Amino acid sequence: MAEFVDLNIPHLAEKASLQKLVEAAAHLGYSTVAINYVVDYDEKKKEIVKPLSPKELFTALPLVQGKSKPIKILSRLTLVVSDPSHCNILRSTSTNIKFYDIFAVFPKSGKLFHVACTTLDVDIVCINVTEKLPFYIKRPSVNVAIDRGIYFELIYVPAIKDSTMRRYTVSNALSLMQICRGKNIILSSAAEKPLQLRGPYDVANLGWLFGLSESNAKAAVSTNGRAVLLHGEARKTASGVVYTKKKARATEEDETTPVSKKAKTAL
Repeated sequence: MAEFVDLNIPHLAEKASLQKLVEAAAHLGYSTVAINYVVDYDEKKKEIVKPLSPKELFTALPLVQGKSKPIKILSRLTLVVSDPSHCNILRSTSTNIKFYDIFAVFPKSGKLFHVACTTLDVDIVCINVTEKLPFYIKRPSVNVAIDRGIYFELIYVPAIKDSTMRRYTVSNALSLMQICRGKNIILSSAAEKPLQLRGPYDVANLGWLFGLSESNAKAAVSTNGRAVLLHGEARKTASGVVYTKKKARATEEDETTPVSKKAKTAL
């Protein structure tokens, strides 16, 4: 059975409300969630706070529906950028940055979208779904991001809350799908209330409206989310996957060496 993830559970000021959100996600079958802390320069939210640890949030973690194992809670930092200087915070030596498992960036312009895709050391690039995109998504930027292992996030709650935002969500999602062909997409909730959360299979069905195929929509709530987590771990440890290859034995080399070559070696 696939393990489902929701990498955008907003951090709420009231601890009890946040607990209810995580409990609802576990009840719906999500194995992993990420608490999202947003730094927005336009709203003067510049301080990077230390994220809550799972032990600070729960004395006993909620069990995942159908799996009877506790839900995994991660932390995510999302930076809303409207100026290139805002990106410097990702290179900051702030003691609190190191506590985050996932880095995401929400670019407000085409130039910053290109920078996020090509140079920033992040795991997720967020796509605005609440209004018409103020820039065109360009194929070279997206291709570089895919090659770098960066994923694009679409949130679905605005689409179920408001008909106008639903049009923007579908329109912006289709613009992205024309470029990426459904690759490296994650679907997240950004739900602020438990009733706004949807089960992973329902979210996958919403992915069809966004232009995703059945397999890509399912991956957007499961395997792609796990790939984001691995990308974050690799970034934090400044390393990646080590590929090893077994060297052929000497006897195998002798068997494959031509007879004429063996004779010359013997002489």
